[in-house]
Amino acid sequence: MRNLFPALWSRAIEQAERRGEAPLTLLQKEMNTLFDDFLQNFATPESAVNFIPSLDVRENEKEIVIKAELPGMDEKDVDVSLHGDALIISGEKKEESSDARAHRVEVKYGSFRREIHLPQGLALDKIEAVFSKGVLKISLPKTPQEKEKTKKIDIKSK
Repeated sequence: MRNLFPALWSRAIEQAERRGEAPLTLLQKEMNTLFDDFLQNFATPESAVNFIPSLDVRENEKEIVIKAELPGMDEKDVDVSLHGDALIISGEKKEESSDARAHRVEVKYGSFRREIHLPQGLALDKIEAVFSKGVLKISLPKTPQEKEKTKKIDIKSK
């Protein structure tokens, strides 16, 4: 039976098995390296995926709290606005200019816009936004009428 792998691969597989790695894991690592090397030549700010901040939206009986992770940004780089029933968080994460040749670029840069549709019953005139340590926290208090609508219902057993 003819060996489908060249001698170099056969030795690499033997070494991987001695280290306790599965041959397919070695193949996956090699393919990842191959694609990383190939795609690195095309990684420019125009072709890279733009920065999209992660959001948490939580609600309790008093308010809705939105947190956006904006690492490496300042509050002057971010805009928060209301448009109808939507809260819009937008801005731009700018790349630091450098004349040094990049060997690897994994940090995402670019303009972003996140839109969160809001429910009725919020005191929109009392919204607060605080930026600290790369995290934007927006508090949207509920109106007194909305707070009163929440009622705990007891569950009975039979």
